[in-house]
Amino acid sequence: MRKNNIIAQIRKKRKKRQAQSLQLLQKNKNPVSLNKSPASWKASTILFLSCMMTLILVVPTLIVVPFMSSSGDQEEAVEKSGEDVEIAMGDSPFAVEVMRANSEQVERVPLETYVSRVVASETPAEFEMEALKAQSLAARTFIVNRMLHQNNSDQPDVTDTTSDQVYHNEQELKKTMGSNYDEEMTKIKKAVAATQGEILTYDNNPITAAYFSTSNGYTENSEDYWENKVPYLRSVESPWDKNTQKFMDQKVLTVKEMEDALGADLPSLDQLSMEITRTEGQRVDQLKIGDNSYSGRKVREELGLRSSDFSIEKNNGHLIFTTKGFGHGIGMSQFGANGMAQDGKTYKEIVKHYYQGVEISTVSDTAPKLVVK
Repeated sequence: MRKNNIIAQIRKKRKKRQAQSLQLLQKNKNPVSLNKSPASWKASTILFLSCMMTLILVVPTLIVVPFMSSSGDQEEAVEKSGEDVEIAMGDSPFAVEVMRANSEQVERVPLETYVSRVVASETPAEFEMEALKAQSLAARTFIVNRMLHQNNSDQPDVTDTTSDQVYHNEQELKKTMGSNYDEEMTKIKKAVAATQGEILTYDNNPITAAYFSTSNGYTENSEDYWENKVPYLRSVESPWDKNTQKFMDQKVLTVKEMEDALGADLPSLDQLSMEITRTEGQRVDQLKIGDNSYSGRKVREELGLRSSDFSIEKNNGHLIFTTKGFGHGIGMSQFGANGMAQDGKTYKEIVKHYYQGVEISTVSDTAPKLVVK
């Protein structure tokens, strides 16, 4: 009944305005109107057009009234466009305390906001949507696992550096993204929203969701770079990385620079002999130089190499290190994930390739004590 009354009122107002318009037309349709001055004719025309515009603008506005709910909220008439997509940050089950390295201040950020900013900081926005979803899942799992195993509750949950996950706040992201900020963050937020609340688990526990930039064609077994063997961090093939921009790099050093970095006395270049053994993931396990032996990880970190998959050449008094891949090599390759997405793989297929034997669970089911924190 209320709806019928509203429609009747609209029709009544419409008829009244139509009658006013007809009166105006009758007044101005006199053939002698051509004898009016140009200014008078122009004023009449403007008055007529103004009335017509009122009908055009006001009536459609009134017509939407019957579609109001009883609470006064207008129902959605169309599906939101991609630009309108926002994560319901109020739905984040808890907040993350981030220690900012530069300011030494702690920022308290809702979980899903934190995840979106980590993805924006760690991954190129031009990546495929399924790769961004996979990164969202890894980033969320990382922080949930970290918070579940915090030894000191008085300390912030995480830092904003590569020792944990890179994090930049909104102002910093706007600066780095520039004019592309709105477009890129909309895309990233859509990816995060599509995986909202999801984490990776193994035996019903959140995993250590390690990830890195670019593989050498394989990922690494955890125990070949770290100390512990982790069942889901196994070496798998990752051929999608080979044509990416970060796949290969070179660094040139003198023997003296290598000595200083490794803290050892080395033979002269002419007498320098080197032997390399490799892991299942084709990275350097041990580098033997004369009587000294070094792990591939130590050489990579001390010399500042992109990867522990390296070869060495002697040339013109220098040592040339050629590396394949970028990063420690454990877990998910980000550029590999993007290659899988380009091949049509879903984010679930991507994470289950790089993290063997895992399941996709929810924060509320797996970490209830964080949710009620």
